[in-house]
Amino acid sequence: MSEKTGILAGWLASAQTVCTVCHTHPDGDALGSSAAAFHYLAALGKKVTVLLPDAHPVSLDFILDGTVHTSDPAEAAAALACSDLLICLDFNSLNRTEQLESACRSFTGPKVLIDHHEAPQEADFDLCFSRTGVSSACELLYEILLQLPWTDGDPARIPAAAAAALMTGMTTDTNNFANSVFPGTLRMASALLEAGTDRDAILARLYSSGREQRLRAQGDILLNRMVIIPEGAALIVLTSEELDRYALLEGETEGFVNIPLEVEQVRLSIFARQEGDRFRVSLRSKRGTSARALAMSAFHGGGHEQAAGGRIYMPQDIPGPEAASAYVTRAAARFLQENDAASDKK
Repeated sequence: MSEKTGILAGWLASAQTVCTVCHTHPDGDALGSSAAAFHYLAALGKKVTVLLPDAHPVSLDFILDGTVHTSDPAEAAAALACSDLLICLDFNSLNRTEQLESACRSFTGPKVLIDHHEAPQEADFDLCFSRTGVSSACELLYEILLQLPWTDGDPARIPAAAAAALMTGMTTDTNNFANSVFPGTLRMASALLEAGTDRDAILARLYSSGREQRLRAQGDILLNRMVIIPEGAALIVLTSEELDRYALLEGETEGFVNIPLEVEQVRLSIFARQEGDRFRVSLRSKRGTSARALAMSAFHGGGHEQAAGGRIYMPQDIPGPEAASAYVTRAAARFLQENDAASDKK
């Protein structure tokens, strides 16, 4: 057991009530790591509450089956007020919790970070488990759980519900093993399969349980809303008006950004959707093109080298929704031109 894991084990042994919190707009990895922590700690007799900064995608609701969770700020603050420990999952800074940030910063007990993003804000936390060479927060959490005395290195001793949540989060963050796969990722998947995790059932829930309306909207968006520019980027920008017309539910555009990368000449894919007075931007890229660098330089964001995210703000960046498409196009074209120029000089 590492020194850090020993400290965590001590805090867990003495804690009676625990809260977990993940980033805003929780994805499969955020929900999977949250649910896994919940089921593991609940099996130890702890009272656990999963805090969500906002609504999670309906399509991923099954991950939270059997958990106690809330996205209500008042309920979250009340849960934190009577908790002994806060476990922060799948983000590198407390500002990623947005409306829960104040309550999390005010929490007086130990704050533990478990995350795989670059540049963790270590001053925000009392104990940091941060590593980028893993597929997901779920993979890192899996490694930590194995080291705890209650597991003692045996994946079969991870509760079945926790193991399924870990497999689910890892699957979504690798796009079903299409990216960010490390040797440890495959070892984790193999060990969980051997321990009895039903991956086929997980895949059915993730990829074969969608609404017909989502599939039809996806087809129309790819046909009529996707633009491929000569520099090698695919762009999809949807305003609130357009999203309403497609009648998509929360989270149903998840994964759209990955599809244009199937085109040979596309090395960068950008999907931007309006949310109130800003656009949420998702970026994916092929090896050799940094989605993270573009997210940082043009979209107030960051993330991983091939998977990143950011924001476009109104009126700071653009005067209104109608200007978003041109903004994204300019940013992508300029970035790729500069990237190519820098490569030519090497």
